[in-house]
Amino acid sequence: MHRNIVLLGSTGSIGTQTLDVVRNNPEELTVVGLAANRRVADVEAQVREFKPKYVCMYDEAAAKDLQTRIADLGIKVMSGMEGLLEIVSVPEADTVLTAVVGMIGIQPTIKAIESGKDIALANKETLVCAGHIIMPLAAQKKVQILPVDSEHSAIFQSLNGEPRDKVEKILLTASGGPFRGKKREELANMTAADALKHPNWDMGPKVTIDSSSLVNKGLEVMEARWLFDVSLDNIQVVVHPQSIVHSAVQYVDGAVIAQLGVPDMKLPIQYALFYPDRRPMAEKRLDLFELYSLTFEKPDTDTFRGLKLAFDAAYAGGSMPTVFNAANEMAVKAFLKGDIKYLEIYDMIERAMNHHNRIDNPDVAAILAAEKETYDYLGY
Repeated sequence: MHRNIVLLGSTGSIGTQTLDVVRNNPEELTVVGLAANRRVADVEAQVREFKPKYVCMYDEAAAKDLQTRIADLGIKVMSGMEGLLEIVSVPEADTVLTAVVGMIGIQPTIKAIESGKDIALANKETLVCAGHIIMPLAAQKKVQILPVDSEHSAIFQSLNGEPRDKVEKILLTASGGPFRGKKREELANMTAADALKHPNWDMGPKVTIDSSSLVNKGLEVMEARWLFDVSLDNIQVVVHPQSIVHSAVQYVDGAVIAQLGVPDMKLPIQYALFYPDRRPMAEKRLDLFELYSLTFEKPDTDTFRGLKLAFDAAYAGGSMPTVFNAANEMAVKAFLKGDIKYLEIYDMIERAMNHHNRIDNPDVAAILAAEKETYDYLGY
């Protein structure tokens, strides 16, 4: 099956690895559209290699710069949110892989679904903030939401061919990040450089910080709830420092089915793009003889309060997950700039959640308003 892809977030970690998958499967995958924020030189190189028909730079100045640089190619250059909404609905595309970071991904995902495109989803905020909108819309339009996160891909693979009503529990694994095993007093003076040293995965700075705080796992819990139509009570986070078991599903008869592999995002990316087919991939294989042991631990939610706050936001529902997410985005930016200490990330999230008057079943406008309200309240 040939897939024509629009890739949102082409210069980020997931975006560049997606283009590696395309390079390795040139007969089956074609990039018809690329979108990024403002890294013009990187996008120019991608455009000259993959020759998409459309390209969008979210930053308008970057779009003008790119237009000048690639004037010889005759490729349509778009900009802003209007450009994102246009590029995800081009008739040539059948799949949109959304790998942008932040709530910017919500509206293009909705537009792509409305246009009948399958979604390869790597943007957490889409389901965290708007899962109640996205999943019913996808069902109505009969399009697939194919998870790209390694954990959600593992759950998706572990569910393959099994009756959904026989699922007892989702076992969502977490590496524990660079601070696993540390106590609250030890985290107080951790720097951004410390938090960015992830032991297993090569990710962008925002996701890496979120992994260290377990906020990332909290966002993934919210995603899993919508993706797999399970209650929060049936999602268990398991700290697994080796990052070999990417997640698992426990069934009513006690059987646990898991997906194992080396930590490599290209596998879930490729699986989403070719589903239900499996294609050869020339990456390192998991060698069970090299594994001395696989260990599993309960998460320390007293120290790593991001996970507890995420469950609180998820149980509250409505607009509260948006506030959790927006407050964390601001806190991570502040921490990366050196304006706050590590533990203040949790304090900022908690303050914003306590301040917010929850809205039940928010539409996109209310979601974006809750985001703005959070930014205004925290003053960043």
